Amino acid sequence: MSLVKIMTFNIRMDTEYDGINSFTNRFNRVLEVINKELPDVIGFQEVTDSMRDRLRRALPDYCITGCGRDKNLHGEAMMIAYRADKIELLSCDNIWLSLTPNIPGSRYGGDQSGCPRMYTTTLLKHNDTKEPFRFINTHLDHHGKNARYLGALQLVQAISQYKEKFVLTGDFNAEPSSPEIQLITSALSYRGAIDCTDGFEPTFHAFGQLKEEEKVKIDYIFTDGKCENAYIVEDIPVNGQYYSDHFAICAYIEL
Repeated sequence: MSLVKIMTFNIRMDTEYDGINSFTNRFNRVLEVINKELPDVIGFQEVTDSMRDRLRRALPDYCITGCGRDKNLHGEAMMIAYRADKIELLSCDNIWLSLTPNIPGSRYGGDQSGCPRMYTTTLLKHNDTKEPFRFINTHLDHHGKNARYLGALQLVQAISQYKEKFVLTGDFNAEPSSPEIQLITSALSYRGAIDCTDGFEPTFHAFGQLKEEEKVKIDYIFTDGKCENAYIVEDIPVNGQYYSDHFAICAYIEL
């Protein structure tokens, strides 16, 4: 057994409309969070091509894998980063949340937004263990309830086929009481799966622009390992600048 430090981190896409909180302006703050916490594995969301390239150059101790969600494999990605000195990558697959999961850019349709949704799944092995573990990272639809539920169902079906211990991270765009989150916890309960973030305060704050009652918890870490400790990474704004519009979350998991 080994204790692995996991982080899920929606770092907010790069757009000039965020002003002082555009990715270029807060990039050093993002790096400060990662270099302070030093997670073994990170599930990033909303990583564009240019952001991925900057992260790769700035984080030489990490290998970063995954592809964009669009037809050409570019665009926003659910990138997975892992410490090269501790973790070995055995396999990586990029799967679209749709009826045709192996077709890049495919969607469920219906009430889904115009954005394709997907998950990146890796088989990783920690240097201190004999057995590998499965790490899955996703970002469910921000618009369609049905699309989110179908995406959660597809994830549950995939995880049920994995023999290894798993960790599932992501921005699920759904609160704990929603059908999609309830589906994940109930359907995977036979594996002893838990929500490491159970009871957490809201994780999305829109760069501090939301009123307290408008903030929501939509970021999660699920696992069938043993969650020893989990916490939200504090974000105290500096002159109105945050590290992201979401809080990063860390968890120590025994796998």
